[in-house]
Amino acid sequence: MTTPTLVPGDPLAHRALESLLRAEASVRRRLSADLERERLSASGFSVLLALTDGGGELELRDLRARLRTSKANATEVVTTLESRGLVQRFRLAHDRRAAAVRLTVSGRECVDRLFPEHTERVSIAFAALDEEEKRTFAALCQKLAAAA
Repeated sequence: MTTPTLVPGDPLAHRALESLLRAEASVRRRLSADLERERLSASGFSVLLALTDGGGELELRDLRARLRTSKANATEVVTTLESRGLVQRFRLAHDRRAAAVRLTVSGRECVDRLFPEHTERVSIAFAALDEEEKRTFAALCQKLAAAA
């Protein structure tokens, strides 16, 4: 029996995907190293940042939309953060079926402590690109995300 040869219909698209995935893994590794020392996942830190940006409190469905994550993933990450005292989950008074998440004082202190270092790591991770390349890259990623 012969092994079939896989030939992509659009080789350039496959090469672009492979490059994007490699770049994403490399950047994610560099950005998450310091977070892991704090026992905080990249997803957990993203939740804390979204809550901070959202005024300290968001409905769980709004948080999921901001992070573009599944209900199961958001629930798991929020549960972990809640067990560490970084967020509180509560039911909404006007709709007891809906939940919201609030940043705690400890969660806010964590963001305040880690965000300056995170900002520096992001700058370093993208230092290989000049300003125009960063704009182009951001625009291309937004275009891909919108097409999905």
